[in-house]
Amino acid sequence: MKLPVFALAIALTLGAMAAFMALRWTSTPQSSGAKVVIVEKPIEAGKAIKTDQIKTIDWPAPEVPQDASTSTTSVLGRIARVSMIPGELVLSAKLAPKNATGGLSSIIEKGKRAITVQVNEVVAVAGFALPGSYVDILVSGKDDNNQPFSRTVLSRVKVLAVAQETTSEPDKPKVVNAVTLELTPHESEKLDLARNIGTLSLVLRNELDTSEVNSAGVRLPEIVYPAGAATPKPAAQNATSPQSNGTVEIRGMSH
Repeated sequence: MKLPVFALAIALTLGAMAAFMALRWTSTPQSSGAKVVIVEKPIEAGKAIKTDQIKTIDWPAPEVPQDASTSTTSVLGRIARVSMIPGELVLSAKLAPKNATGGLSSIIEKGKRAITVQVNEVVAVAGFALPGSYVDILVSGKDDNNQPFSRTVLSRVKVLAVAQETTSEPDKPKVVNAVTLELTPHESEKLDLARNIGTLSLVLRNELDTSEVNSAGVRLPEIVYPAGAATPKPAAQNATSPQSNGTVEIRGMSH
């Protein structure tokens, strides 16, 4: 009888030890994960990040974004490609390459270019085209038959700067005389040609709308003589083609 009792004692002892170890493991504070860098004070696009603008916090290890910065030393002095607000994670994609000198050239997306167009100050007084917003670009002019037309030539173009400012103040719209846009090289060529054949207009769009505009454009008969209306015989015209001055109008906002 002694052997079973001895075996039972060993089993009870091992069980107690296992329970003790499990209790100790569950009661010991577990690792909070990795350190990540977040924004503490607003950071402006095109500016170098300063010490008091960032800090590190604990982040659950399984949920740390792959692109997250994990130390302030890797972020200090880097140029911000976009504006960032307090509480926002500092991701590598939001930083310009190392050794970037700052300014507009540091916030242009790789493979794209910046081109500036003149803005009609009278129409642009509302000031709603701000850095970071998106616009469609229209050209209006006359075709080979001297007939007026209007057509969207570029869609969802990002505004990089208004006048010489790369940060926006939505509550303080103001008159500007130039808008800088971010385009691919091919889009830059289309815009340069468009402003030489007619008048350009910027149409503000919802920043979450990523759809592309592929319109055939609109011509005078569609406006003056809508579908179903009788179309009179064309009269002789002495109109001449308008001279383009490269002026851009901001016509409105999409909702």
